[in-house]
Amino acid sequence: MPYIPHTPEQQKQMLEIIGLGSMDDLFQDIPDHLKPRSFDLPPGKSEMEVTGFLRQLSSRNSTGLKSFLGAGFYDHYIPAAAPAMISRSEFYTAYTPYQAEASQGSLQALFEYQSAMCRLFDMEYANASVYDGGTAIYEAMMMAVRHIKRRKIIISGDLSPIYQHMLKCYTKNLRLELKVIDHLQGLPMMENLMDVLDENCAALIVQNPNFFGNILDYTEIFAHCHKLGIVSIASVYPVMQSVLKTPGEMGADIAVAEGQSLGLPLNFGGPYLGVMTCARHLIRQMPGRIVGKTKDSEGRDGFVLTLQAREQHIRREKATSNICSNQSLCALQALAYICLMGPSGLQGVALKSMDLAHYAAKKLTDIDGVRLLNNSPFGNEFALTLPVSAYDLIGELVQKNFVPGFPLGRYYPGMDNCLLMACTEKISKQDIGILSELIRGIIEG
Repeated sequence: MPYIPHTPEQQKQMLEIIGLGSMDDLFQDIPDHLKPRSFDLPPGKSEMEVTGFLRQLSSRNSTGLKSFLGAGFYDHYIPAAAPAMISRSEFYTAYTPYQAEASQGSLQALFEYQSAMCRLFDMEYANASVYDGGTAIYEAMMMAVRHIKRRKIIISGDLSPIYQHMLKCYTKNLRLELKVIDHLQGLPMMENLMDVLDENCAALIVQNPNFFGNILDYTEIFAHCHKLGIVSIASVYPVMQSVLKTPGEMGADIAVAEGQSLGLPLNFGGPYLGVMTCARHLIRQMPGRIVGKTKDSEGRDGFVLTLQAREQHIRREKATSNICSNQSLCALQALAYICLMGPSGLQGVALKSMDLAHYAAKKLTDIDGVRLLNNSPFGNEFALTLPVSAYDLIGELVQKNFVPGFPLGRYYPGMDNCLLMACTEKISKQDIGILSELIRGIIEG
């Protein structure tokens, strides 16, 4: 049977009904350079042949590498119980819980997830998740624009360049002014940020730890934002919030995060989890769904969708968001991870990762020509300046089963010799020792 089980005559009848002459007319709006060059597929194979071919193909992937790669996505250990939880069919087959009477299990799980995120970030409210960390920043920015009716956004230049690209993409056709205040050797220029904040700004967007791994305190600048009516937005690394000063303690109005580090595998880039939390006065601007707890007519606890401002609800241009992919299953795995680890477990992961990062920084800066990009405090990630190209170093070390980090020159001109390195609890001091000797051999060669 062909892939599309319709005869040529049936296809012709369907095309006539919609007023088209050929299948190609269905795709006439797509530019030629974006169309596939060919659909000349090979002949069909048996199940056994296809399985064998795919196994052979997958064997070409590099596995078992020791990775020091971070840049916003981190290889933490995932307890077996976390993925086992979302493997239960009542969760992975659950649909959008609009009918509360049939969805109490899913709704309670999401309510507990929201509660956990509020406690972790020290914020008042959380939603039931959005698409990913970058989308969460965009949604936070639009919350500020709607709330305060201003069009200028100030972005600290040490915000992840990946997120900066996403913000530019999402706002390309919106009448917003995005002003990026450049970083200095990986650090935010606090005085410059202060100077550009005025009554025309809707929001300030910062990151802690920042893209370069440095730990910062924005309490003073957030207080300044409040005086000017500016919404302060902080993007954070969830695991590190168990030991760092939280967004709530700093006075942030909105705190968002990429939730991948909370028990989600790297998975070639997803699916991931956008965490969103906010202060009470912004709750009505929050996109997506918010689950609440109530009582039924017999006084029993029940869970409902308290707020659900999505375009499917006939809001069209009035919707708070049209990027509405909810990540409930990923949110449930993050909740399972947090519950399994507990406060002391999360702190243990954070502190061990930080300890290993500081040990690695000491070992590597003992090598001639290697130094830290800056002297600011850092968590489990830090940036190095090398006497050789970071790209060349990575290329050589991957052949030896080590991924030493992220080449900062990919996003920052003039930083081709800079390497961003991260450590998690899955790295050992022995791994760090071997890596440092390999790097020493390449540099001193």
